[in-house]
Amino acid sequence: MNKLLRVGFICFITAAYIVFCSSAVAQQKDSSLIKTVIAKVPESFKFSGYVDAYYAYYTDSVGTNKNQKFGAVSPKSNQFGINIVQLTAQYSADRVRAIATLHYGDLPSAAWSPVYNMIQEANAGVRLTKKIWLDAGFFKTHIGTEGLLPKDNITSSVSIITFYEPWWQSGFKLTYTPNDKFLICLHVLNGYNTYVEANKSKSIGVSLAYTFSERGSIGYYNLTGDDSPDNSAAKHMRFLNNLVFNYQLTAKLKTTIGVDYISQQRTSISDSSKTASVYSAIVTFKYQLKQKYGVYARGEMYSDKDGVLSPRIINTDNKATGYVVNGATLGFEYKPADNAYIRLEGRDLIMDNKEKIFRTDGSNTNSRIEAMIHIGIWFQ
Repeated sequence: MNKLLRVGFICFITAAYIVFCSSAVAQQKDSSLIKTVIAKVPESFKFSGYVDAYYAYYTDSVGTNKNQKFGAVSPKSNQFGINIVQLTAQYSADRVRAIATLHYGDLPSAAWSPVYNMIQEANAGVRLTKKIWLDAGFFKTHIGTEGLLPKDNITSSVSIITFYEPWWQSGFKLTYTPNDKFLICLHVLNGYNTYVEANKSKSIGVSLAYTFSERGSIGYYNLTGDDSPDNSAAKHMRFLNNLVFNYQLTAKLKTTIGVDYISQQRTSISDSSKTASVYSAIVTFKYQLKQKYGVYARGEMYSDKDGVLSPRIINTDNKATGYVVNGATLGFEYKPADNAYIRLEGRDLIMDNKEKIFRTDGSNTNSRIEAMIHIGIWFQ
């Protein structure tokens, strides 16, 4: 019996060894196959991805699983969520280029186009001359002091003016780069924050960006157009101006300053024949404590008394008005790797004293406190 057990054990070990070796050979072949496939992908193709997860809490009581006011990044209170998961495919050659990004999550659901909702950008371009490109399709906006995604900004949340300015656009873009410091773009678009045209008009935009040193850059961006319906009795031409200044003050301290002015014809609340205006300013600082740790702060103001971009409401004096908001943001960032972050952030938004649009503990109020934590990683 013992001899039979020994023979059985030897047979079992032998069989296990054969299976292991076969599996190892198969894995090696699979690994070699994957490496071979990757090696055959031309360098002109690039694939990348990005994931941002969050937990947020707002003192404004809008209800469970509902988007907050100014809901874009981290729009839902007292729950865990995915801001965005996106995949990008990019092709770049000597005379042609193309990019397509698909996204999904709470951010696209809360703040993106209701049509083509899963498309963040999709465009193709042709190089006309050595320094001029013509691109057409769907684009991320060329407007704004802040980017659309947390990874592209110092802060995770976006300011009020960023929330109301265009996030996406469709049309043609002509890009001229006379040198590595200066960039000029002309945009011909369907309209303000739209993929699908709302009338027969087209909007025109310009981008001017200049990198004056290794420490700083300045940019001016505008958009002019009228999105009134074709049968509208009065036209409302809108002219948006955005000035952005970035500067590395010291080795550890950098700042971003943005100023916006927007005017729109025949929109004043007091006199519908007069032009209304929107003013906004953002100042953001980030201080790098150590290589992986940083703190940041942002101050913002937004004045839209005629409701050009924001909704018109009735204030406590029973008068119609648009939003007037001030805000302060503080945050801490830990970067375990160059392509990842963990951020803890808080913000206090304060409306005009007579604009009580928030509700806390059963009472209307003009202020809201926000707290959020973000974990993000991107790869390519």
